[in-house]
Amino acid sequence: MADAVVTNRAVLRRFLLGLAEGMNAAAESVDRIRDTMTTVSRAYGQEDTDILVLPTVILVQTGSDAEGRVELRSTLNPAFRFDQIAALYALLEQAKRAAIDPLDGIRRLNEIGAMRPRNGWIVRTFGHALLVTGLALLLTPTWQGAIVAFALGAFIGLAKLVRSPTLQLVFPVFASFACALAVFLIAPSVEIGDPIRLLIAPLATFLPGGVLTTGTVELAAGQMVAGASRLVFGLVQLALLAFGIIAAGTVVGVERSTYVSLEPTASFPWWVSLGGVLLFAVGNFLHFSAPRSTFRWVLLVLLVAYAGQQAGQALIGATVSGFIGALAMTPVVLWVASLRHGAPSQLTFLPGFWLLVPGAAGLAGLTEAVGTSEGLEDFAMALTSVMSIALGVLIGTALFRVAHHGAEELAAFHVAVPDPHAEQGEPPPFWARLVPGTPRSFWGGRRRRGRATDAAGGRGADAASAPSSQAAGP
Repeated sequence: MADAVVTNRAVLRRFLLGLAEGMNAAAESVDRIRDTMTTVSRAYGQEDTDILVLPTVILVQTGSDAEGRVELRSTLNPAFRFDQIAALYALLEQAKRAAIDPLDGIRRLNEIGAMRPRNGWIVRTFGHALLVTGLALLLTPTWQGAIVAFALGAFIGLAKLVRSPTLQLVFPVFASFACALAVFLIAPSVEIGDPIRLLIAPLATFLPGGVLTTGTVELAAGQMVAGASRLVFGLVQLALLAFGIIAAGTVVGVERSTYVSLEPTASFPWWVSLGGVLLFAVGNFLHFSAPRSTFRWVLLVLLVAYAGQQAGQALIGATVSGFIGALAMTPVVLWVASLRHGAPSQLTFLPGFWLLVPGAAGLAGLTEAVGTSEGLEDFAMALTSVMSIALGVLIGTALFRVAHHGAEELAAFHVAVPDPHAEQGEPPPFWARLVPGTPRSFWGGRRRRGRATDAAGGRGADAASAPSSQAAGP
């Protein structure tokens, strides 16, 4: 029986590691991964499971004291497509109810990791081109710029289909260099508007806006190691993208003023923006092979995020407009995730982050700072926009949880006592200890302890005299 328990715990540990690794690949925050894994462990009857989650390291311990076992996973997770995210969260819902055997769950995780995209390479490439075009319609005030963005989006979308871990490390630099080279060569002869703003569109899926925002949320949640590492990773990725743009500008020989992002002097009619949001949603749906049932939810979240951002820009300015967009978007995302036929939160969050473009201003500011030494103020404003979006996510999440689950107590500081020294029974609640006459009440505690000591002394004397009386007997 003991061997069976050990085996079951070993399988459960491996299952929990796989689930946490999959949630990491879905760009989930570490605090939510830990909470989910704790829920799953309790569903399978393991109350003594402890979990440590970092962006690249996961540790799971089952059992306690001498029976405790720890398993570790250290890996660099690839990014999941939307169809893989949907399948993973469907498995998580089963695991939260203990509706699947852990061994079958491990096999299902392997199937999710090996899933082939629902769409072929032509459709996925076209989807990336539409995604970039939709974003360009929101950023670039010329039709020529939108056409150039479509071509660059198709090129980057095709190149992203190459599944090589080595090439993925240098691909952001290559992508920013190639796109900037094309834009700087075309700009003198074609009215494309601001070159830097146009470059944001084809590089949108490389922008670490989601990473920076998730890192900020993790820092606010007390996850300092994970949050700080994500922020550093996001800033390094921004620096790599800016380096590719500066390198292309150096090769072409552009003026230093070209690196300064300009405000658009013209704008499309209002309905073009809605068309851009629609194209952006369709592009995400096709490129990331999202399940058909999730398209309407992604479109809804994008429309809410864009409307909130525009309202924020009109009310409080562009710098913190993302706060209103994130605040409006987050409850909708969590509400959709709670529906029976809704969509996983990460599947709708990620497109919302890309639409709010928290990393776009950062890329423009960092490029200006490196290219002209005059962009530090813009870069600081970009970081402020990231903070505002993270704050909007935090407040929106808190409002949704209070509305649906009520206010809950924060976990109190508690250190578990080893089993041989543990007290029997659950300690009474704090309010009960304030009432006289209840177990372990604050009132009359000394008198009870004194009586207990006297009783123990009496029992000790009786016990000491018992052998002598027995010895005196027959």
